[in-house]
Amino acid sequence: MIRSKQLSVMGLMAMALITSVSQAAHHRTHQRQTVRVRTDEPDLRSSSALVLDSTHKSVLYSRRADVAAPIASITKLLTVLVVADAGLPLDEPIQLTNEDRIMGKGASSRLVLGTTLTRGDLIHLALMSSENRAAHALGRNYPGGLPAFVQAMNAKARKLGMTSAHFVDPAGLSSDNVASAEDLSKLVVAASDNPVIREYSTDPGYSVKVGRKMLEFRNTNALVNNPTWNIIVQKTGYISEAGRCLVMQAVIQGRSVVIVLLNSVGKNTRVADAVRIRRWMEAKLLTTGPADKV
Repeated sequence: MIRSKQLSVMGLMAMALITSVSQAAHHRTHQRQTVRVRTDEPDLRSSSALVLDSTHKSVLYSRRADVAAPIASITKLLTVLVVADAGLPLDEPIQLTNEDRIMGKGASSRLVLGTTLTRGDLIHLALMSSENRAAHALGRNYPGGLPAFVQAMNAKARKLGMTSAHFVDPAGLSSDNVASAEDLSKLVVAASDNPVIREYSTDPGYSVKVGRKMLEFRNTNALVNNPTWNIIVQKTGYISEAGRCLVMQAVIQGRSVVIVLLNSVGKNTRVADAVRIRRWMEAKLLTTGPADKV
């Protein structure tokens, strides 16, 4: 009888030990799973971000993507789309006047008032080098002038489904030009369908004649000079209220990907975030295979 009780107690102890070991193993497995989930996202510094696989129509990453915020010179993509919709000739000469003397913080320009350039040149500089006077002159020379142009901008935004977007100027210097990352992904997709926007926004450099000399402009996005990137369309933006912003469509591992980064703190953070996104995608695709979703 005593031996039977001893065996029973030993059995209970063994069961308890097995249960304890099993629980510990489950806890360790759960910990590993938790860590894996936490690290299964790109470590971004931008306040708002969206990564959209436009090839497979799927959202790969989203952070505060539905929150409207100032977008600065990302505005210029919409500006050029509105000009394109109007069918205005690219070879028409346009003179910069005092009306294009934009005042306020961030209202920089290398174009001297009185300079005459073609509409195509102004579009080129607005997209590639984020030229503020160029963008303003494009809006001012729209049929009906600047008020009609701003109205057309908001109408175009609604047509694209940019439900939280609102615009008051063609250059993006006003903090009242706002949109969400989701809105801007729709703008980027629309812009990528325009061959002029694709070419001009990704051009590394362009020169125009200002007065008696040729003035060289460079692209505000350093990634266009990087041969490892295949960028279809891009635009940068900055005012203090918006922070550093970047939108682009690029081909990553054979996929067409839209990247929207808003309010990046630090001069190089938006580019670094784009690089982090690409590395994250490449690592995931190597793990899951190209047929799987990231």
